Amino acid sequence: MRWLVFGSYDVRRHPRVGVLVEGLRAAGDEVTELNVPLSLDTAGRIAILRQPWRLPLLAGKLARCWALLVVRTLRALRQRRATGSGPVDAVLVGYLGHFDVHLARLLFRRTPIVLDHLVSAAGTARDRGLAGAGGIRDSLMRAIDTAALRRADTVLVDTAEHLDALPAAARERGIVVPVGAGAEWFAAGARTAGQCWTGDRAGDRAGGGRRLRVVFVGLFTPLHGTRTLGAALAALADDDLVEVTVVGTGQDHPACRQAAAGNPRVTWYDWFPAGELPALVGRHHVSLGIFGETTKARRVVPTKVFQGAAAGCAIVTSDTAPQRRALGDAAVFVPAGDPLALAGALRELARDPDRLAELRAAARRRAADHFWPATVVTPIRHAISPPGHRISPPGHRINHPGRRISPPAQPDSAAPAPPVDGSGASTPAGGTVGSTPTRQPG
Repeated sequence: MRWLVFGSYDVRRHPRVGVLVEGLRAAGDEVTELNVPLSLDTAGRIAILRQPWRLPLLAGKLARCWALLVVRTLRALRQRRATGSGPVDAVLVGYLGHFDVHLARLLFRRTPIVLDHLVSAAGTARDRGLAGAGGIRDSLMRAIDTAALRRADTVLVDTAEHLDALPAAARERGIVVPVGAGAEWFAAGARTAGQCWTGDRAGDRAGGGRRLRVVFVGLFTPLHGTRTLGAALAALADDDLVEVTVVGTGQDHPACRQAAAGNPRVTWYDWFPAGELPALVGRHHVSLGIFGETTKARRVVPTKVFQGAAAGCAIVTSDTAPQRRALGDAAVFVPAGDPLALAGALRELARDPDRLAELRAAARRRAADHFWPATVVTPIRHAISPPGHRISPPGHRINHPGRRISPPAQPDSAAPAPPVDGSGASTPAGGTVGSTPTRQPG
């Protein structure tokens, strides 16, 4: 198949579209990207919601992106005609493409448009407490969602709960496509496979014990439940066997850090270079998911859960239906919003290396079976397959290590399997501004 991936998405901030591109290429499809990232981070978007007079800033930045996208699209179409490449089979509009999908429809009137509708504008505004149900902002966000969905022929969501939340007309065109993880995360997991208590750091044996290394990466929105995380870290202040790395900033960061101020074994990073993040996470035993109690938190499986599992970490996250479906028995689930349950789960893992090793191995197996990019995109390729184009069943296309598949995959649809020895190619998504780590005063 021939795909055009289009829009102002930013793979560095939102790796979802990068996984889709990687998966389509690994499955043997031709993928062309027309991408001009919108230079407006999450904090900037939230500021616009809170202060509508900033809308001209968004309009100006979006207009610049669109102008460049139009020029590059016309150039790409001329080149395809000149080389006899033929038209593309589908246009995939990347995540946060609520506005980009309108431009895509204008430029590609006769081509199927696939919108990656990972989150709704209205749902995000409500989750962050920026728009009450039925208010003016909520109505505006709903209108933005509805208009975007109408422009798309196919709508991608990440969970069955998000599919159910779509308007009825869009639900009929919806496909559930898990977020997945990029090859660089599997490579990080391959490098640390089989390791548990390594003793390679002095801190591991401080106080006569071996420390459990825990990592949390997030944007500190209510969905992440970082107030719960802060309270759990406070409860662990007297436990020498648990040390935690926290990466990120955001809405609830000050409250989280203040709550955890009494724990001397917490290292804080404002952010971390994206290309180095897989290796950082892979050096930890446990990767934390989300613990929020919002409606949105009950509908999602966060990106970091897929990435942490691929990197070979044990996963500890909230007990929600979509996360249980995604992870099965390859995770520890705790009640959302319960800091004592979270602290207790980490204490138990710190004192049970066998259970920890089992969970890490189970998470990595789960990731190899379900979160590999070429596996994730299977539902899209079946839904968008052009007339007369045969797509092999998923099991025939992906040959994971240790599994014999019969009949063998066809050469034109073979996809590489997750690396098992650390030799897999890494495809970093790019970097963000890094910061110097700091420790809480002890």
